Amino acid sequence: MLALSVGALVAGAVYLMLDRTFLRVVIGFVLLSHAVNLTLFGSGGLFRREEPLGSGPDPLVTADPLPQAFVLTAIVIAFAITVYLLVLAVTGREKEDEETDA
Repeated sequence: MLALSVGALVAGAVYLMLDRTFLRVVIGFVLLSHAVNLTLFGSGGLFRREEPLGSGPDPLVTADPLPQAFVLTAIVIAFAITVYLLVLAVTGREKEDEETDA
């Protein structure tokens, strides 16, 4: 089910990124970042381990914290890039409107 979700998100992202509207490119990037986050989270193993901080320090019981740290970092980076792309979309639209008015 995880692979199907990632595949659907990547397909939607590629479809939106191929459009010329910059807002759709930004939404496609958001979908792609969600797909990457799911892939990173799935790399830690879905069913083989318990909660992140188990009852003891036994490594066979506790989950691997590294993929969770990667996902947290990827969320922060994707948010920053999304805000930057939205600013570019707004400033690019204003210059485009000025050129068509003249």
